[in-house]
Amino acid sequence: MKECSFIRIWAALLAGAACFIAQQPAWAGSCCGGGGGTTLLLPKYYQGMIDVSLDLEKYDGMWDLNGKIKPDPPGSDLRQYRLNLGYARRFAQRWQASILVPYVWNENTYSSKTTRSEGLGDTTLSLWYEAIDDNSAWKIREFKDLTPSVTIGPSLLIPTGVSPYDDGVKSSFDVTGRGFYRLDGNVIISKTLHPWSATLALSYGTYHRRAVDQEYSRYVEPYWKKLGDRTSSSLSVSYIYYLGSGGDTLTGTASFSRVHEAEESNNDDRNLFSGFKKDALGGTIAYSSTDHDWSVRGSWVHAIQQDGWGYNFPCTDIYTVGVSYGFR
Repeated sequence: MKECSFIRIWAALLAGAACFIAQQPAWAGSCCGGGGGTTLLLPKYYQGMIDVSLDLEKYDGMWDLNGKIKPDPPGSDLRQYRLNLGYARRFAQRWQASILVPYVWNENTYSSKTTRSEGLGDTTLSLWYEAIDDNSAWKIREFKDLTPSVTIGPSLLIPTGVSPYDDGVKSSFDVTGRGFYRLDGNVIISKTLHPWSATLALSYGTYHRRAVDQEYSRYVEPYWKKLGDRTSSSLSVSYIYYLGSGGDTLTGTASFSRVHEAEESNNDDRNLFSGFKKDALGGTIAYSSTDHDWSVRGSWVHAIQQDGWGYNFPCTDIYTVGVSYGFR
């Protein structure tokens, strides 16, 4: 019985990690700049993980600066596809690092004009420290059973994508990256009381300013540009269903996420027409096979097309399918 319980807990950890991977939105966008946002986090008992996922982000209108929904012109079809390749490695008992590299395809029809572009997105490097372990429990018998896991660490967004400030970019539909370095501080708090688990993820990031001398292939008077600081958060709740006695699991997750970016500055002058916010709801189904260390998932992150759920940002649906393999 103890061995069976251990296998089930192990499966739950892998399934929970797979759902966490899926629920972190990749805030890329052909309309407003790309960039990686997905987090790859190893379960406790794994030394490494390879993750491959494919996103389809479909655009349908946008919120204006006042948070009002504005529809796209009739006949518009705006899409971005992303192939995300990730690798995580544990190099000490409590330390791990990961890298995520997206490849992006933009396919857009807007006001009867069709454009296509592709290229690397922005790369994300992350370093994690497992500060507190989760005393995963089936029942609350004593106070320590309520202890959550706490994981903290920095991540660096590297502008390997195509941005509005690169040669050959004609419009916002061509971009695959933001064009700026960003350093984030992250904290993840998670608690499992089988078969339920909950995760709160918080992040605060600041961009490094850069010199700009062209925008969408038009030369401009050189100036210093800095994007506004970014805060993001997500809260997710999962239910783990055990498939028979072999340790395989099926996990369902519901989430709410928010991303907010403050106004940018140009030569230290704030641009009041920049900055954005977006709220979204998400759902994930993940299957995990402990015996083979495989996990397969599908997710949907949906922006509510109503006034007040965002501002100065496109309304999108993000569909993701992914597979990960963890090794010991």
